[in-house]
Amino acid sequence: MVIAIPLHILATVIWVGGMFFAYMALRPVAASLLEPPQRLRLWSQVFDRCFPWVGVAVIILPATGLWMVYSVFGGFGNVGLYVHLMTGIGTLMILLYLHVFFSPYRRMKRALAANDFPEAGRRLAQIRTIIGANLLLGLLVTVIASAGRFM
Repeated sequence: MVIAIPLHILATVIWVGGMFFAYMALRPVAASLLEPPQRLRLWSQVFDRCFPWVGVAVIILPATGLWMVYSVFGGFGNVGLYVHLMTGIGTLMILLYLHVFFSPYRRMKRALAANDFPEAGRRLAQIRTIIGANLLLGLLVTVIASAGRFM
C-alpha cells in the first residue's frame, strides 16, 4: 500500500485539481481577456498538455483502487458502501473523460484546423459542460474517499 495509496492520491489531485483550476480560474480569465479565436486556440493547447496527464490518471486510479480493494480487503464483498460509490463515480468520470477526448475535443481540433471558429466554440461549450459535471463528481468522490468510512 506504500505505493498504491500515494499513486492513487496523486492521480486524483492531478485530475480533480486540474479540472478545478481550469474551470474556476483559467476559464473566466480567458473569457474576459481573449477573443474567441485566441481563446479557442488557448483551450486547444491547454487540453493538449492536460489530457495526457488525465490519461495517465485514468489508468492509475482504477489500477491502484482495485489493487487496494483486493490486496487489503479481499474483494468488493468486503468493502463498505463508500468504496462502491467511489468505484461507480470514478468509472463514470473515466467514461466522461473518454467521451470528451474522443469526440468533442477531436472535433474542436478539426474545426480549429479548418478555422471554423463557430463549430470549435460549440465543441468547447460541450467540453466545458462535461468537465463541469466531472469536476462536481470529482469533488464528490474526494469527499466520499475522505469521509466515507466515518459515515
